[in-house]
Amino acid sequence: MKNVSFTKNSWALVIRKYKQSDKEKIIELLRLNSPEYFSPDEEKDLIYYLDYESHNYFVVEDRNMLVGCGGFNLTEDGETAKIAWDFFDPSAHRKGLGTKLMLYRIDKIKQIKSVKTLSVRTSQMAYRFYQKFGMELRETVKNYWAEGFDLYRLDCDMNEIIDKT
Repeated sequence: MKNVSFTKNSWALVIRKYKQSDKEKIIELLRLNSPEYFSPDEEKDLIYYLDYESHNYFVVEDRNMLVGCGGFNLTEDGETAKIAWDFFDPSAHRKGLGTKLMLYRIDKIKQIKSVKTLSVRTSQMAYRFYQKFGMELRETVKNYWAEGFDLYRLDCDMNEIIDKT
C-alpha cells in the first residue's frame, strides 16, 4: 500500500499503514487524550484492536513523528465500513489532520465495491466531526463507554458522503 505525503503550513505529513512497532506510541497518544476524549478503561480495548483487528489501520506522521491514527473495519458481509480508533496528539487537534485522515480512509473504503454504508460509534465529544462528512446521528446511549462517555452512533450511505477536499 502506497504512503500518501503532503505539506500544508508547517506540517509535513505522511499517512501510512500501521505497523506493530507503532503500538506503544499509539497507546501513548491515547493516554494523552484521556480522560478528556477517552476513558482510561478503553486502553485495553485499543490494545486488543491493535493486536487482532488493525488490518485497515493507519498512522499520521509529521517529520517521522507519529501524531495521529485511525482506521476502519468491515462487517462480515462487507457492506458496512466502520470507522475505528481515531485520535491525535493534542498539539495537532483542530489543525485539519483528522479531516485529512478521514478523507484518506474514505478513499480507501470507496475502492471496496461491496461497501454501501459508512458507520462510526463515538462519543459526545467527537460526533460533530463525523457529521461534517454527511454522517447522521442514529442512536445515543448514556454512559456506554464509561461513566460520562456516551455512545453516539452515526452512519450514512457511501453515495452521500460529503467530500471535504
